[in-house]
Amino acid sequence: VQLQASGGGSVRAGGSLRLSCAASGFSLNDYGVGWFRQVPGSVREAVLCISSDGVDTYFGDSMKGRFTISRGDARNTVYLQMNGLKPEDTAVYFCNIPERVVANVWGQGTLVTVSS
Repeated sequence: VQLQASGGGSVRAGGSLRLSCAASGFSLNDYGVGWFRQVPGSVREAVLCISSDGVDTYFGDSMKGRFTISRGDARNTVYLQMNGLKPEDTAVYFCNIPERVVANVWGQGTLVTVSS
């Protein structure tokens, strides 16, 4: 059972990235999925999540209008589309499901770096 976040990179402010969260060993369609981010030395924070029936929830006003979450049509994947990136969005991004968050089990994140 694994969750893998990918798609990070370095962009200039105003740029876009699409992160992917891929699962192996179970179906993401059966779970709510959240995206989280962590700046080194800081606490990991929730960004955005999507329920198993497709309802999304934002955890910060700064992401509204810039970030969207979606599920892949046929693949066991959840995406985080990030537009209008700002330097303060720089962080390591993780995806996870509630059960693993509660158990404090995290996969490898993907680094997003936004330069001004």
